[in-house]
Amino acid sequence: MNIIKQLRQQSNLTQQELGEKLNIQKSAISKYETGRTRPSLETLQKLSSIFKVSVETLLNGLGIKIEEFNQEAKQPKDLTKFLNQTEIMFDGETYKLNPESRQKLRNALEFAFYEAKKMNKRKKD
Repeated sequence: MNIIKQLRQQSNLTQQELGEKLNIQKSAISKYETGRTRPSLETLQKLSSIFKVSVETLLNGLGIKIEEFNQEAKQPKDLTKFLNQTEIMFDGETYKLNPESRQKLRNALEFAFYEAKKMNKRKKD
């Protein structure tokens, strides 16, 4: 059994209640428990605090080596690959993106990166 589910049940919490404590949707809890997605470091830290276990214990219970988790966190994310996904999770909720929505997201991010680039140039001057 998944450690998150096991700890949640031992604490007599529903997925809804745990989601409320973590400020995320019940569906995110379900995905963690079924192994469809991995919790972020921030979520693992919150779970650690709620269940009074170490983050390492949670990672071990999820079958994730701490070195592997740290390596994944350090690697840059491929934005193009992300933008080509038809389904994304944001703030604990899952959204389906059609081609028009993906293009709008791409445009917004291009603008944000352009602004960041301008700011970085100003700092160097």
